[in-house]
Amino acid sequence: MEYCRRCGGPVDTVTLLGKARGRCGRCGHVEYRDLAVAAATVTEVAGGRVVLARRAIRPGFGQWVIPGGFVEAGETVAAAAVRETAEEVGLHVALAGFVGVYSYPRSRVAVVVYHAVLARPGEPAPQDGESFEARGFPREEIPWDALAFDSTRDALRDFWGRPNPG
Repeated sequence: MEYCRRCGGPVDTVTLLGKARGRCGRCGHVEYRDLAVAAATVTEVAGGRVVLARRAIRPGFGQWVIPGGFVEAGETVAAAAVRETAEEVGLHVALAGFVGVYSYPRSRVAVVVYHAVLARPGEPAPQDGESFEARGFPREEIPWDALAFDSTRDALRDFWGRPNPG
């Protein structure tokens, strides 16, 4: 960040509480790097398959993810998970349980993952231009080496209750 969000003054990097932070040279405002919250689903479809989408955007271009995205202001995390699943893979889902929360030291995103089931019949298909492909995978065919994010890998592992085979 080069300029202060509060006053537009120049921002310098300083060490505060043992971490590098941006501080405005004009008003002294300190910029803390807060996490963004994303919501996602491990959506189960016929035959115990789970839905993955192959990304058409960066990061993770060409790799597979569970459907999800950022929580918008004024929206609950659960509602965001349902919305993002519909927006990304065209499935209307109901949340059936909680899988986990995933955050990593080098990421500015915390991902809240729910187990979802179909609320209406449907087949996964890319919807929003963020994906090339969407489909259900049986557990033994999950492309473990082609998953875009640690959160996808960890959520699938936790969903099935044991380490992934990949």
